[in-house]
Amino acid sequence: MAVVIEAVRHEWEDGYRRFEAAMRDPVAAERLSVQLEVVTDELRRRIGQTFTVEQLAIAYDCADAWVRDAVSEHAPTPGWVRTLALVEDAAFHLYQRGAVDYAP
Repeated sequence: MAVVIEAVRHEWEDGYRRFEAAMRDPVAAERLSVQLEVVTDELRRRIGQTFTVEQLAIAYDCADAWVRDAVSEHAPTPGWVRTLALVEDAAFHLYQRGAVDYAP
């Protein structure tokens, strides 16, 4: 499982880098920030504030559907579908820092 978790963490990190690059566009930045907040709030609701990186990785495995639902309901800005994957990865990347077993 450790190899899988490391692979997922690299995916999150890559998504976060792409998210940061996209945030340089002032028009996109506001929309992306709102979407990130929506996904982070949903993560908090689903797994709470006490969790492990493994639990977060398990949640990530089935996150596509609920992330899509949350963003479409609370932050459906123009083109939101195109940025959904990087917002999802960025949210998980940032949220992992709160894991009880987090290590950079």
